[in-house]
Amino acid sequence: MAELNTGGKKATPRVDMTPMVDLMFLLVTFFILTTVISTPQAMDITKPDKNDKLPENRLELKATKTMTVLLGKNNKIAWYMGEAGKSSPVIESFSDIEKTIDENRTKANNSGVAGEFTVLVKPTSGSTFQNFVDMMDELEIMKVNSRQIDDDNILDNEKAFMKEQGIL
Repeated sequence: MAELNTGGKKATPRVDMTPMVDLMFLLVTFFILTTVISTPQAMDITKPDKNDKLPENRLELKATKTMTVLLGKNNKIAWYMGEAGKSSPVIESFSDIEKTIDENRTKANNSGVAGEFTVLVKPTSGSTFQNFVDMMDELEIMKVNSRQIDDDNILDNEKAFMKEQGIL
């Protein structure tokens, strides 16, 4: 017997992707809702009131245990130990400051003077915000617990030294 050819084409098999798309959206939604979103980490910085006459706003620092760091331009730092004007500042780069802080902290702690080693950071107009953040991060990493920020009281002799060295 002969077969009749009706001329119809065979339908090609088709895969319905709708359930796959539904599953994909369910998985994406699940992973988005169960992920822990990281919160930005910020360092708390507090500055005292401007009224210096109040005794609670005055902080007594030991000169032998205080390191002043002046942030300059071109990623340079000027630092000195003790009181301003009594010792000449040293200029170095950011890469060397970790070793310097560690050496000065060791000397200050071995001096026999009571009190905590303090780093006074003075950002100048020539420094960048990134330099300030890097300095504060370095102090946090080195666990320098007593750190102060003073961007208002940069002394004239400090400014003159930095201008003379070309970092202000």
